[in-house]
Amino acid sequence: MKKWYMVTLVGRDQPGIVAGVAQALYAGRCNLGEASMARLGGNFATMLMVEFDGEIPALEAMLEEVSGRMGLRCHVDAIEAGLHCHIEPDVRISVYGADRAGIVAEVTGALAEAGLNILNLETDIGGTEENPIYIMHLDGVAGRGAAALRSVLETLSREKNVEARLVENDLLMG
Repeated sequence: MKKWYMVTLVGRDQPGIVAGVAQALYAGRCNLGEASMARLGGNFATMLMVEFDGEIPALEAMLEEVSGRMGLRCHVDAIEAGLHCHIEPDVRISVYGADRAGIVAEVTGALAEAGLNILNLETDIGGTEENPIYIMHLDGVAGRGAAALRSVLETLSREKNVEARLVENDLLMG
């Protein structure tokens, strides 16, 4: 009986990681489900949902050659797949502010209290070393409506000196 696993790989970014991992899993008769991959500051991280007919040690052994060759750390957990449960975000929020400790905690905490279910979060640091700007983009579901989120963003803009924008996604397009 096939089971689902979450495979997490982390290491320095380099060409061929995705191809090498995908080929190793395909050769081991694995099926890929959902995947998320990102390059962060010269590092690469991926989470892959993998369907496999064996146990965790066999899956880790299957990835050992490619992860060793490419200097990747690999971690595997058994999971429940939960496929076909995609949630469409109905809002996209962008926040810009001076880079400082606590900005992510303050913004995401306030948005969570206003009912935002964050589905995706991407951050970056722009500006200069002397004047860094923290850039945050969030996609999510406004559980209590966009007005509640707009109110929180106005308060954050005033009290925490950030610039924030909310765009509602039209889910009925097409």
